[in-house]
Amino acid sequence: MGKAAVVRAFEEIRAALAVLQAEVDGEGLEAFADADAVSDPLAGLADGCLDILAGAREVEARVAGVKAKAAVGYAEAAHAVAGPDVPMVAQEMAVAAEIGCVLALGPRAAASFLATSHALTVSLPRTLEALQSGTLSWQHAIVLADETASLDAAGAAALEAHFLPPDTPDPDALPPARGCPVGELPAHRFRVKARTWRERHHAESMEKRHARGVAERRVEFRPDRDGMAWLGAYLPADQAMAGWNRLTAAARGLQGPAEDRTMPQLRADSFTAAILGSGNTRGGSTSLTSASATAGVVAAAGPGAGTSGSGTSAASGTGHQSPSVRAEVLVTVPVFALMGLTDEPAMLDGYGPVPASMARRLVADGAGSFYRVLVDPRDGAPLEIGRKSYRVPRAMRAWLRMRDGKCPFPGCSNNSLDTEADHLLAWHHGGTTGISNLGQPCPKHHRLRHTTAWKPTPATTNEPPGWTSPTGRHYTSEHQDWEPPRWPERPQPGSIDIVHHGTSPWEDALEKFLHAHA
Repeated sequence: MGKAAVVRAFEEIRAALAVLQAEVDGEGLEAFADADAVSDPLAGLADGCLDILAGAREVEARVAGVKAKAAVGYAEAAHAVAGPDVPMVAQEMAVAAEIGCVLALGPRAAASFLATSHALTVSLPRTLEALQSGTLSWQHAIVLADETASLDAAGAAALEAHFLPPDTPDPDALPPARGCPVGELPAHRFRVKARTWRERHHAESMEKRHARGVAERRVEFRPDRDGMAWLGAYLPADQAMAGWNRLTAAARGLQGPAEDRTMPQLRADSFTAAILGSGNTRGGSTSLTSASATAGVVAAAGPGAGTSGSGTSAASGTGHQSPSVRAEVLVTVPVFALMGLTDEPAMLDGYGPVPASMARRLVADGAGSFYRVLVDPRDGAPLEIGRKSYRVPRAMRAWLRMRDGKCPFPGCSNNSLDTEADHLLAWHHGGTTGISNLGQPCPKHHRLRHTTAWKPTPATTNEPPGWTSPTGRHYTSEHQDWEPPRWPERPQPGSIDIVHHGTSPWEDALEKFLHAHA
């Protein structure tokens, strides 16, 4: 394509954008008021604006694909023109500087854009194809480039194929991602799913990577505007999650009719009281020493059973423990990892994959009572929760947590410990209290459901409800990526060392199961 052809193409794009701008400004209202919208012009305008947003998202993705290929093309041409006498580092800096000037980006942003563009054109062909077709945004492409950066070629291809499966799937590959298509997930939610898959399938043991991370634990301080500053800590996930949940519990304990502070303010005041040792927050009662939080540790087993109970989250990998920290923790761990026979990552609710050793500590130090959890050995989805020691509502709530993982509203990240059970078909309309008729929206989206025209769609025992918007558009929920558990290499049943002391209801059944498959 010559320069004149490029100029003509952009002139056509600008003309099309001018037409769309006129429609949004109301100058083209008659275009939206056709067909079914004739009787309600405002509804037609609203629906037309949503169509413009959907089309603009696709066009933006296509343009991002063009920009990525153009950036790599320029870099290759510039390297060739510069010749071998120019040092590689200097040439890369020069290329990034030129691209930064053209796109009005700073040096770091320009270098990051160029690195992502190079990854797409060299290592992630299906991602680039999805970007060019408009089904994947640039933000999603960044996630794929970031999460595959430390993987080898086979690992990067496998991660890409999981979320962007080819038309002819590999029969030996793991099942593709379920639920909402990747391009329809917000990028921040897609990053959670991509990180989860990467942690499970990384060629290097998560235990080794976690040990390096623990060695780098630290607290950071960053000044901000208006006399404010940020204070954050890089910690093992179980400690960070337990601390966050404890702050939440303390903040909720301080709420009341006379309390005018918001939850974020209460968390901040409780945090300040804890690290400064004041013992109270603005004249209130001690927040982190008197507020109590019931811990819940659920271990979902592989082709066997699991445990649940209350207890203390131990420190991870630091050689120290924090017995004063009691907070809600939900951890799902494959049974063979729980028994120390595999290093398969566990799942910490609200965070994602964690090392099996961390999960074993959480369960061993925190589980005081048990109940059976049976999962499907074909895909890892929960099949049954026993009720020997639990009332039905509590078992159902645990099932909902494993089924959904978080609030099922599109893009919401509130984890399952902050959600509220909700009948999809109201009880007074004949709805039953069963898993398939229950959702667990967070308080905000629970209110949205009952105060607006947003409505949940039907659920199943293993799939959370989707949503229908006031305009009638349907949005698929985000599904958990269940995977079949990893089997240890021919375990010897007589040599199995159960992590917990004493006996539990599932040990005999598991021994029989292993004997049958040894």
